[in-house]
Amino acid sequence: MPFDDKLKLILNALEKRRSVLVAFSGGVDSSVLAMLAYRALGDRAIAVTADSQTLAPGELECAKEVAREIGIRHIVIPYDELGEPGFANNPVDRCYHCKKGLIRELKKLAAEHGVDTIIEGTNISDLKNHRPGHMAVVEEGIYNPFVDFKVTKEEIREMAHKLGLSVADKPSMACLSSRFPYGQAITMEALRRVGAAEDFLKKAGFKVVRVRDHNGIARIEIMPDEMTCFLKMREDVVSEFKRLGFSYVTLDLMGFRSGSMDEIFAER
Repeated sequence: MPFDDKLKLILNALEKRRSVLVAFSGGVDSSVLAMLAYRALGDRAIAVTADSQTLAPGELECAKEVAREIGIRHIVIPYDELGEPGFANNPVDRCYHCKKGLIRELKKLAAEHGVDTIIEGTNISDLKNHRPGHMAVVEEGIYNPFVDFKVTKEEIREMAHKLGLSVADKPSMACLSSRFPYGQAITMEALRRVGAAEDFLKKAGFKVVRVRDHNGIARIEIMPDEMTCFLKMREDVVSEFKRLGFSYVTLDLMGFRSGSMDEIFAER
């Protein structure tokens, strides 16, 4: 089905809802969903961003800017992910515990504002990967228009361009908890360290960056075509990462790939 037809179907589906609360990160998926919700329902659509410890530096401000760009009402709520039972120990279903807790908070807010439906931007491409958080979404009855109408990540980017969203080409940004191997405890100190390390590299000009923290060993993922440039600033990177508290600093020669911590599942 052409993505234009899917766009119309989603708008029609949203128009049938009395009101919606959009789980809004400011990434491409949730931004397209927020734009469509606002077009379908106007002031009866609310975008909500959770300000949590795992939010990467700059992402909250980005979400605020995109919400203003869309025109949708935007609410920021505090969310203590590290306080969720089963989260900080970083089990393989970590995202399930996080999503369960977040949905609990979103449901409270929806009830306060008299909102009928909570919607979320998981797309059909996401479901090919390890997504324990989606189980919580299904269990809690959260509506996923992109899954419902089988919209791929590529189609969402097309929609973002068609809608004129400034984040249409924004790289995907998983929460900072994805930087740690399963079973390695997640702490506030460690989250700040990887967040600051990634921020340093982005400010140096690297577009897509992940700093994976293996018990104090930094494994840096960047795009392969940027590695030559990276090696020219090797000493500066080592100095900054050591200052941040990493014991060793390494460059992953395979380069960036989304969800590299989940590769253990493919190896089994």
